[in-house]
Order: sequence, then structure tokens, then C-alpha cells
Amino acid sequence: MAKKTRAKTAAPAGENPRRPCPCGSGKRYKACHGAGDDVIVIRPFDGLAAECDLVAMREFLPSATAPLPLREPADAPVTLATVLPGAAAALVRPDGSILIGMQVQAHSGDLSADLAKALRWARAAEPGTALPVVGPGVTGELVRLQDVLDPEATLDVTVHADFGWWIPPSEDGSEPGPDVTASLERANKAIMPTEAVPAPGVRAAYWVDTGSKAHLRWVRPEPEEALLAALARLQARGELALAEDARYAGSFRAHGLLVPVWDLDRELHAKEWSEPLSAFAERLDAALAEDTPLTDAERRARDALAGKQITLR
Repeated sequence: MAKKTRAKTAAPAGENPRRPCPCGSGKRYKACHGAGDDVIVIRPFDGLAAECDLVAMREFLPSATAPLPLREPADAPVTLATVLPGAAAALVRPDGSILIGMQVQAHSGDLSADLAKALRWARAAEPGTALPVVGPGVTGELVRLQDVLDPEATLDVTVHADFGWWIPPSEDGSEPGPDVTASLERANKAIMPTEAVPAPGVRAAYWVDTGSKAHLRWVRPEPEEALLAALARLQARGELALAEDARYAGSFRAHGLLVPVWDLDRELHAKEWSEPLSAFAERLDAALAEDTPLTDAERRARDALAGKQITLR
């Protein structure tokens, strides 16, 4: 088992309470981790090959599931999910299978530890029970996802068109009650159509239709400074757009990673962006490999890109 250490990164001294919280929640610092003395782990999934997948499931995938690649086999199947009924942290189905929720109602400054705590609770819980939030009642030795997941494994993410997977087939063929059906209908109405872009060698890149626009969101694993420098090189060369009708919109930060975003033609769908994204990925890899100092034009482009931050709504 990996050494149980916590990569603690506190908010900078004198953090402006009105600025966005550095945890990436989108809330103001004073309304999030600035409300107490909780230590914030800026990059909670660092060291895991599944880091980009985890960030996508936490931040913007609406309905998605993935088998959890544990270091040691579990007695029952364990599935990671974006959202569970009631935004629960975990639930154990009547058959003993376990689901762990990423998008939860409350969390501490260390999302990795929260998820590991939810998993520990679920392994000891009775079938048919749910954990609303990971709170002080979930105690024990500090364990993080890095201690329980295979560090080399990525996630096999399935993006669903709705939340029908919330309700497993009943053994007697009975239909869910009206309250459950109503809850499911409300959740389904909030889903924005989302699909992974099937580009070879590309992970954690998703097409989403927000209703007014379509976007491509791509979670990148590189340190922000290195990625911005590479994007700046492409911008200075006029190579930052995915295609003529797919301009670079900006980026947002999420759990220590940068997520570039492009505005897309709504008439085209995920699979139609496969070739443009593959071509862009080659350009980006080449730019990331360059080690010469940025030119004046590239530095100006980097400064402009650094200020081009967007907010998810």
C-alpha cells in the first residue's frame, strides 16, 4: 500500500475572500474553504493515471459511470459515478454492489480523501443503504484514492444519455414508485448532451451541447505553465483553432489542472471532431516538446491566454 501522505497546499496567505476559491468549486473563497481552517489540496488526484478522467467526472460530465480500478479486488463491484440519487456520497445496492458519487453536496479540502472515506463506509455498510455526505462520522486512518486505486489505470468512462442506471432492474419486474420516477425525470431534464470525442490517443476530451452553443472541453495533465506556453506557441502561429469554425474560447482551472475549451459548430457532433482533435493533439505535443525560450510574440500570446479564463455555468 502506498505511503499515506497528504500533499497539502493551503490557500495563499491573505487570500482575497471575494476571489474564486482555489479548490475549483466556482464559489467565492469566503463561501467555500475560506469559511474555516480546512486545508485545501489543490491537485487531489495527482499521481494517478486516471487524474484527467476524475476531474472530468467531478466537474462537468452530467451522467457517467466507470468501474473503479482498485489495487486489490473488492468483494462486490465498485462503480464511480458522477451523480447519485440525492447527490449522495455513496450507496450500496440490495445486491451489495457499491456506487461512489463524485458530485456531492459537501466536501472537505481533500476530495481524494473524501472519496476513499466514502468507499470505506460503503464496504462496511448494509445493502440498501446510502451515505448522504462524508462527514466527521466517517472516521479512521487517513486513506486517499492514491492508496486504493491502481496508479497506472485510467478510467473506462461510460457517458449516459440519462440517469436510467440509477434504478437497477427489479427481480420481480415491478416498476419504480412515483416519487422515484419524478426524481429521475427532474434529473434527466438537467442533462446537457455530452459525448467523448473518439480521437485516437486522446483522453478526457468531451463535446457538450449547452443549448446555445457547443463546446469541446479537454482536461489536460500538464502543469499550467507548460501548457500555457505550448498553447501560446500555437496561438502565435495561428494554429490554436481546431478548425476554421472552431475557435479557442479560453480555459478554466479544475483541481490543479487546466481545461482548454473551444467553441464548436452546433451542427456537428462528437465523432465529427475526431480528425480535427487528433491533428491538434499532434501540434500540441510538438509545442509541448519545444524547450526554446518564448519569443516576444509568444509571450504576449501567453499573457493573453492566461487572462482568458471562463466559468462553467
